[in-house]
Amino acid sequence: MTARSGRPSRVAVTSPRTAVPRRRPGPGTREIDEQTRLGEVYMDALIRSQLRLSLSVCVLLVAFVGGLPLAFALVRPMREAQVFGVPLPWLLLAVAVYPVFAGLGWWYRRQAEAAERDFAEMVQRG
Repeated sequence: MTARSGRPSRVAVTSPRTAVPRRRPGPGTREIDEQTRLGEVYMDALIRSQLRLSLSVCVLLVAFVGGLPLAFALVRPMREAQVFGVPLPWLLLAVAVYPVFAGLGWWYRRQAEAAERDFAEMVQRG
């Protein structure tokens, strides 16, 4: 589209969601914004749940990765086993840890999203 002057006419670009009514913030949102004691309780609950989740993932990782060398040292058949000519300890440390990392990352993300949803629902209820 061009205007008579030869320049393109201006077009207003808007979101298709402009007609959707906005959700009113819950009473807890105001408490958090104003940093009241109740807002601190809400934030402390979220931080505690996130900390508990992250520490549990770290403990699981340390137990798995740290437990492999311990298992190799204590279980002689495991230390001496070979798969397709590759020593089992090398194979486990070089290959098996990555699916465990990916699985724990997937689990962590799901749990973190669930904690955030629970937090948002708690704040909305006020």
